[in-house]
Amino acid sequence: MSAPKKVVLAYSGGLDTSIILKWLQTEYGCEVVTFTADLGQGEELDPARDKAILLGIKPENIFIEDVREEFVRDFVFPMFRANALYEGLYLLGTSIARPLIAKRLVEIAEMTGADAVAHGATGKGNDQVRFELTAYALNPHIKVIAPWREWDLTSRTKLLEFAETNQIPVAKNKRGEAPFSVDANLLHTSSEGRVLENPGEEAPDYVYQRTIDPEKAPNEPEMVEIAFEKGDAVAINGERLSPATILTRLNELGGKHGVGRLDLVENRFVGMKSRGVYETPGGTILLEAHRGIEQITLDSGAGHLKDSIMPRYAELIYNGFWYSPEREMLQALIDKSQEHVTGTVRVKLYKGLARTVARWSDHSLYSEAHVTFEEDAGAYDQKDAAGFIRLNALRLKLIATRNAKFK
Repeated sequence: MSAPKKVVLAYSGGLDTSIILKWLQTEYGCEVVTFTADLGQGEELDPARDKAILLGIKPENIFIEDVREEFVRDFVFPMFRANALYEGLYLLGTSIARPLIAKRLVEIAEMTGADAVAHGATGKGNDQVRFELTAYALNPHIKVIAPWREWDLTSRTKLLEFAETNQIPVAKNKRGEAPFSVDANLLHTSSEGRVLENPGEEAPDYVYQRTIDPEKAPNEPEMVEIAFEKGDAVAINGERLSPATILTRLNELGGKHGVGRLDLVENRFVGMKSRGVYETPGGTILLEAHRGIEQITLDSGAGHLKDSIMPRYAELIYNGFWYSPEREMLQALIDKSQEHVTGTVRVKLYKGLARTVARWSDHSLYSEAHVTFEEDAGAYDQKDAAGFIRLNALRLKLIATRNAKFK
């Protein structure tokens, strides 16, 4: 690959990406543009601007953007229409953020005339795949630089030496090994590495940052009502809110009641197993509520088909194929299923649990007249069940008759 002339870097303002910024300048002698996304990670982003200027980046080459609404509206909500869970448990909080970041890297590269993008993902993880598959899907000619796969800064000591040599400020608390690595956005907090690397040891209490210990959560349950329109949440307790505001509000409610903790050993796309501790309070409530409204508005055939494709859909997102044709095809099917997923769900929050306790909708398929144990006024003739059972039993009887001949 020829040396890039101008690179757009996914930049957090932290030590690692600051080292990457300076490394790009010294290794390639190229101009660097920084992009910092506010995904709801809860950190002040102005220091990233100051740090970039300190490292020689021109103010016009510093992009800091609030993408929270786009993140929830165009990425999180479509994913939640599918009830997506990777390996049956993981709500894909990190996975779903990467295609948005990579999309903006490519767009900013086009705006600024850059010929390359760069990220700080390591060569062991999934994020490198997610960033790069997205970049190539959106611009097949873009160069992608992954410093962790190229440089010889293979230890914390070497990284700190490089920082000091190049006058990159290092906070005192950054000189030692962090107890674990954190990735955060509006959907979740992900913690992994170091103190969490042994799956045989329980995660220390200090790992959890968004949720109270369920055992210490309030002793009184709290009810929350979530209204949906065509599969997307639109209101909480009767108040219409924007997508990002809804998720923020649900995070507050869920965190208060210890909802959304997950300790998972997952299979990375690159082939190894890794242990992550996730906190997804708002997302856990949202998933429960969405399934609750689907229970009365989605036909059984549509619902069962949707559930059958969900693992494949979730795997595509986890593996970085958000911008693949197969994900878009599945999304079209999922979105079609949501045309009547409109109504309200009441969820009870208590000691780490979010549980649907009521749901109602003008689009409901639920017929009390058909299922009642009382007099149904002719809505259902129970004698019809006899023929239904005989027809469904026919092939089973034929198999049993055949098998009896050869015993």
